[in-house]
Amino acid sequence: MSHHCKRFCLFFLFFFFLFPLLLPQTSGGVILQYPCKPPKHNHYPFCNKSLSVTSRAHSLISHLTLPEKIQQLSDNATGFPRLGIPDYLWWSESLHGIAINGPGISFKGPISAATGFPQVILSAAAFNRSLWFLIGSAVAVEARAMHNVGQAGLTFWAPNVNVFRDPRWGRGQETAGEDPLLGSDYAVQYVKGLQGGGWGNARRKSVDFGGGSGFGEHRVLGEEDDVLMLSACCKHTMAYDLEKWGNFSRYSFDAVVTEQDLEDTFVPPFRGCVQEGKATCLMCSYNRLNGVPACAREDLLEKARKEWNMKGYITSDCNAVSTISDSEYQGYTKTIEEAVAITLKAGMDINCGSTVALHAKSAIAQGRLQEKDIDRAVFNLFSLQIRLGLFDGDPRQGKFGTLGPKNVCTKEHRRLALEATKQGIVLLKNDNRYLPLSKKDVSSLAIIGPLANNATNIGGDYTGYSCKPESLYDGLKAYAKKTEFAAGCTDVPCVSDDQFDEAVRIAKRADVVVVVAGLDLSQETEDHDRVSLLLPGKQTSLVLSIAAASRKPVILVLTGGGPIDVSFAKADHRISSILWIGYPGEAGAKALAEVIFGDYNPGGRLPMTWYPESFTKVPMNDMNMRANPSRGYPGRTYRFYNGDQVYGFGHGLSYTNYTYSLLSAPTRLNLLGFSTTRKRVLGSQQGGEYVFVEDIPSCDSLKFYVVASVSNAGDVDGSHVLLLFARVPEVVGGTPLKQLVGFERVHTFSGRSTEASILVNPCRHFSIANEGGKRVMALGNHILMLGDLEHTVAIGTR
Repeated sequence: MSHHCKRFCLFFLFFFFLFPLLLPQTSGGVILQYPCKPPKHNHYPFCNKSLSVTSRAHSLISHLTLPEKIQQLSDNATGFPRLGIPDYLWWSESLHGIAINGPGISFKGPISAATGFPQVILSAAAFNRSLWFLIGSAVAVEARAMHNVGQAGLTFWAPNVNVFRDPRWGRGQETAGEDPLLGSDYAVQYVKGLQGGGWGNARRKSVDFGGGSGFGEHRVLGEEDDVLMLSACCKHTMAYDLEKWGNFSRYSFDAVVTEQDLEDTFVPPFRGCVQEGKATCLMCSYNRLNGVPACAREDLLEKARKEWNMKGYITSDCNAVSTISDSEYQGYTKTIEEAVAITLKAGMDINCGSTVALHAKSAIAQGRLQEKDIDRAVFNLFSLQIRLGLFDGDPRQGKFGTLGPKNVCTKEHRRLALEATKQGIVLLKNDNRYLPLSKKDVSSLAIIGPLANNATNIGGDYTGYSCKPESLYDGLKAYAKKTEFAAGCTDVPCVSDDQFDEAVRIAKRADVVVVVAGLDLSQETEDHDRVSLLLPGKQTSLVLSIAAASRKPVILVLTGGGPIDVSFAKADHRISSILWIGYPGEAGAKALAEVIFGDYNPGGRLPMTWYPESFTKVPMNDMNMRANPSRGYPGRTYRFYNGDQVYGFGHGLSYTNYTYSLLSAPTRLNLLGFSTTRKRVLGSQQGGEYVFVEDIPSCDSLKFYVVASVSNAGDVDGSHVLLLFARVPEVVGGTPLKQLVGFERVHTFSGRSTEASILVNPCRHFSIANEGGKRVMALGNHILMLGDLEHTVAIGTR
């Protein structure tokens, strides 16, 4: 080979193969920035995938100065160009799909939309664990795809596992409802799916999630696989469920909670989310808890690490550190440095905001902090980033590197969103079996309401740009020969009746009338609680005007996450049917149409109590769960509330009838091996006896299945939710009226029976918290309730 040929060949090799590696790597115009990029920055030990996570994290920390470490303690972490490490944005949201909230997400690039699943409260109404897992898995795939093209990080601040304690709470829509067991089970499944439980090795199992669709399959990560697809975050710790009500604000509110309520209501969803779901992040909330700022409650934050074995990081809610010292809010500390110190020492690792990054150095100078406190936090942060593969080089070459735009808004994901919405829709009323409608008998359809022809306001908060959003009107008009629409009100607040006349006119000439009423984010959202439980503004008058004008009974469709007092519609024979659709997301139009016209048999159940308007007399800031007759306090949630209700927790109708028969359940459980020397059997004020759960030697040996037969006595197939409750002996003050111990969603066939099994763990499901916050199990007869069936299980020590 000649000298000139060699020079030309070397130039050709450099220009076409090596030079591109030196340029900023892009995907669809988005610059991909990542650590350990060859050839200059991949030789460090923290880039060595053969080393342990711990070794790699310590190696990285050893290269950093104190100021560089401090700059990591923010949601917008500063990179180190000298080490080839770019900035990292910790804050991304994925409550029910990839959301626009948070700086870690961008829809400007090759991916401009993502699948919009129903708001959490509606998904919870499906009472279907497999469904929740699959939603989390689908969101994870789309998030990783966005990460691979430089449009997302890998740390997502979801799910919201707070209990929906008060019906006025603006963010109740984000939760799985009012029951702690339901909230815990939802969190476990969603977190497992989001962190990668649906992706991994070749072991596969098919999933039928109760809808009868045989939908999809999911893969299960092996326990030995420490690689995370994403990081999920359980928020907001603890007892956070008030935004702005009267003179109370979430930024300064002191939630005064008894040890009993803390243990049996507020803690369980977080414990499940972390301990069983293995979430890798915990977010502490704005409020104080019994006088102490939540982000300074070392007992709670350390409980997550030591008792629940959390491996990950703890973040504050945004600006929750600065409010601690701000005299306008909490004024808990005299200086901002003291606020920074007490939160970091309590176990918080990053502050969403800049407070810690700006003031940690001065807190050290004042002797309030030590560098080892910073090192602990930075170690937790880098360890998680390493587990996520952020220091493994080009994300497109990694385990999830094949994911890209083709994996977002797929037919499978959009079909899952539709299935989730259909499973969650709750049929509240259906007089004379008015629904479903017969397609051939509907010649004209009137669709009325300010949200009926609006595709953007039915997603709920923490929503992104959906793949193919449709209005409810778009979905319904496909089923009728002639459709007309009238808003009736300018918007959801409905302050005027100026547009009533047009709505009445189309109602008079239509064969069937559907009125869409309820709530949107103008009524309930972050930083905004409701004052009333009634329909907003003149919406009730609109519904009644339409009902009076219509030739046939009216179908009322209710939107929103919070309960609504629709007692007037429940009692009015002119309103034949009521459907609650929550915030249904991008598939809401098709889902509602399929339910109304009988292509799908509804089976959702309410995950929260619907209270009457009179409940608004109860102060929202009163955190007590138990009723107190001496001061006229009715209690909260179905477990303790003793007042009137519009619709109860678990209410939901179907187009068919179901009956149950009990096939198998024990009649007695003996606490075998229960040592008399350790036994603390005490007489209670009610005269019964109980044992402390921590004294029971083997809770696993007490587990059993309740096996039941579900008979579909109607003429249509249906997906049905079984709810198993327990009523336990009243051996301590504040014993719940009843409590959910299990649920299962099964598909049933017309005229046939289906068998269902529900696992009961007595240590968890039969136990209650005493006044001191200790879990106890009553001795005596525990009553299991399944529909109208009751079964007694006697628990004794011999």
